[in-house]
Amino acid sequence: MSGTDYQSDTLNAFTPEPSEARRVVVLISGSGSNLQALIDAQAHDELGGEIVAVISNQPDAYGLKRARDAGIDAVALPHREYDSREAYDGALIKVIERHEPDLIVLAGFMRILTPRFVNRFLGRMLNIHPSLLPAYTGLHTHARALADGVTEHGCSIHFVTEELDGGPVALQAEVAVVPDETEESLQAKVQAREHLIYPIAVRWFLEGRLQLKGNAAAMDGVALPPTGMRLSHQDAAEELDEDVKE
Repeated sequence: MSGTDYQSDTLNAFTPEPSEARRVVVLISGSGSNLQALIDAQAHDELGGEIVAVISNQPDAYGLKRARDAGIDAVALPHREYDSREAYDGALIKVIERHEPDLIVLAGFMRILTPRFVNRFLGRMLNIHPSLLPAYTGLHTHARALADGVTEHGCSIHFVTEELDGGPVALQAEVAVVPDETEESLQAKVQAREHLIYPIAVRWFLEGRLQLKGNAAAMDGVALPPTGMRLSHQDAAEELDEDVKE
């Protein structure tokens, strides 16, 4: 038999099985603008996985409509129907695990999570916060930053731990605060950066590049500094076609 006649039964005739998409569950409480950024990334094959469910503690959250419009399972689980935070989180765990996610993404989910919930999904849960953590944990971050007269603000993506807004930071994006900045203008610029970097961080996680290693976020096996990786104002502005002269 000549070399040209030989048919390999291990290479040429082998058809690999398609790998199953990594699964994402998104938790929301409101409009879901960051959810929409994730949906848009998925539509362009830039998310690295599939959003299989969107769950909201507010049954009238507009983000649920965004999910339905995208053909994603939209689940309302009103927290007011449960007599304790522990009872609600127990029900939420059951709903999430029904969808067998690789990653849980908090996208404006306005609930303080119980230790039971956090530990159930530790290392598989990301949150986005509108400040350059560790600065300005909690609410009203833009107003507090302006009141302090800061020249630099931004947003952070971090792993969720029991400490509120205190989990290891993976990725940040800066905003330069200009002299005539208002809370509304600052919020708009920060939100644009949230929409830019959240799909990136989700993709890195689903690709196995971004991980929680002990008390630090790690990228490609290398522990990141406490503030994670940071996108400068100029780089973010260029990506977003903003005026880089700000």
